[in-house]
Amino acid sequence: MNEVRYAGFWIRFFASFLDTLFLALPVGIIIYFLSDGNWFDFSQYQQNIAYAMSGNAEKALASQPQTSLKWELLFEVSVLLITMLFWKRWRGATPGKKFVNIKIVDTKTLGEIDNKQALTRSLGYIASTLVLLIGFFMVAFRSDKRGLHDLLAGTVVIYDKENL
Repeated sequence: MNEVRYAGFWIRFFASFLDTLFLALPVGIIIYFLSDGNWFDFSQYQQNIAYAMSGNAEKALASQPQTSLKWELLFEVSVLLITMLFWKRWRGATPGKKFVNIKIVDTKTLGEIDNKQALTRSLGYIASTLVLLIGFFMVAFRSDKRGLHDLLAGTVVIYDKENL
């Protein structure tokens, strides 16, 4: 029987970084323009960056940009749906995961994940983010390299033997 190779923290981090560049960023740009600039106050971000760069962190943190909940929700739901479509189309991979030859599978069968697992895993990212990202850092310390979102969804990320 072939041994399963679990994908560790750094390879998963790199895949997520690529997905941010190639999925979330383009969706964000499209939604920003669809909102006619009403999603968030970009000028406030620029001002805060200028304060921070000049060494005035207190002033940079004092006033945060206003965001539109409607446009934020559209962005979050769009990224969620696009991610789930990639998981379905590419059998557990997004562009970033496909690039580094890893994929998400069911923990017990090592087969494709179902829609319930995909949704649970996506929503599990919220839980993994809470308390200083500990749900993500779990990947670095567990032998099966599962994060909190994986545990909640019954998934694991492994190297894709077919694409190696």
